[in-house]
Amino acid sequence: MLLFNFTFNDLNDRLTSINDLKFIPFPLIFIIMIITTLLFPFILKLRNPKPSTYLVDFSCYKAKCSQKLPKELMIQRMRLYGYDYNEESINFSEKLLERSGLGPSTYAAEALLQEPPNACLEEARKEAEAVMFGAVDELLTKTGVKAGEIGIVVVNCSVFNPVPSLSAMIVNRYGLREDVLSYNLSGMGCTAGLAAIGLAKQLLKVHHNTYALVVSTENNTENVYWGNNRAMLVTNCVFRVGGAAILLSNRPSDRLLAKYELIHTVHTHTAGSDTSYNCIFQEEDSQGMKGITITKDLIAEACRAIEANLTTLGPLLLPISDQLLFAANYLIRKLHLAKIKPYIPNFRGCVDHFFPHVGGKPVLDDLQKNLKFSEYYMEPSRMTLYRFGNTSSSSIWYEMAYSEAKGRIKKGDRVWQIAFGSGFKCSSAIWRVIKTIDHHERHNPWSDEIDAFPVNMAIVNGSFPYFFEQSKNS
Repeated sequence: MLLFNFTFNDLNDRLTSINDLKFIPFPLIFIIMIITTLLFPFILKLRNPKPSTYLVDFSCYKAKCSQKLPKELMIQRMRLYGYDYNEESINFSEKLLERSGLGPSTYAAEALLQEPPNACLEEARKEAEAVMFGAVDELLTKTGVKAGEIGIVVVNCSVFNPVPSLSAMIVNRYGLREDVLSYNLSGMGCTAGLAAIGLAKQLLKVHHNTYALVVSTENNTENVYWGNNRAMLVTNCVFRVGGAAILLSNRPSDRLLAKYELIHTVHTHTAGSDTSYNCIFQEEDSQGMKGITITKDLIAEACRAIEANLTTLGPLLLPISDQLLFAANYLIRKLHLAKIKPYIPNFRGCVDHFFPHVGGKPVLDDLQKNLKFSEYYMEPSRMTLYRFGNTSSSSIWYEMAYSEAKGRIKKGDRVWQIAFGSGFKCSSAIWRVIKTIDHHERHNPWSDEIDAFPVNMAIVNGSFPYFFEQSKNS
């Protein structure tokens, strides 16, 4: 009864010195301590709020119908214009295309479809402009954002790095303001798109009330391999034209307009290992032909990089029971205490949509097997590979667009994008869906053909012909 008879007037009268604290009943002190402990983090957050990063919208480039490259046409042009291709290389490419998971409507660079092909710097620049400007024009139309409102630009493209840079091309094309922050990421492979998202996120933390434009693309024109090294022919067969533009914002008012909120980004890098570093390597072959070597270690190193990424991502997503099992398994294997298989947590219970970089059919097969995702989860990635091919760092956005067009993205859903590439690097982004996405949206690369998907992938059978080079340290 003492607690209930104690009034605030009594408290005011008695707190005349620090020694008067002894007159406060213990239950009241205990309650005040609990309330203070609970409220302190919220008060601190209100005083130092972290700006949220919103994905206002994104756009994926869709090339002209005249750029479609059926498998038969590619083999025909290899015979007609591949002056240095021997019959063995052509047969290998044909076999690889049959089992690649690519469909008949992927897009090639216009320069490579000319008579004869014209793979020069000028044409490469034209390809970059067509893809980047096409995606950005559509994005600005969708969002209604003016170019002058953009304060940050991050562009990524691995193997085409002209002077001026691709980011400078964006600034010039749209007349962006003089204080715009402009970054150009190169040589970072297929994971560069999420690295660009991570960079933009960090910049938005310190530059308030602005927009960040991220453009992810790759260039095919100057990077076709014209020789007979099988390990270098793979890129010719799976990489295709594509690109995406993404508009991020830290403006509180944009929460009402944005589609997604960025929750986590995780980046891991395994280039400390020579095998990892060398498994995707740009170099010249014995005849002086430039290309990108993909070694036999690719799948194993991709799995190792993904495991490192999941080790960091797991605590952010998984329930404590799965975290403990994962940690115990990792330590047992790391310390060689016993020979056990890696423990794969159930990420299906943590996310509603899974968008991995498409890479190639064997990469997707391995991901599905190890992470135990159903065909429903894998459908966007397999259909993206089939319809658009490997568009490098932008492929994850074609997958997201696929699920939007299917009407699957609902308010409150969690989306997991994961990409991996040369280095070897792996990046993840976790998004929370702010609002249910209208699947009738016009500016979507799938909108005019989504009803034709999914296609039956059972027709793509047989093992992938991996006749790759030994890694450099073997």
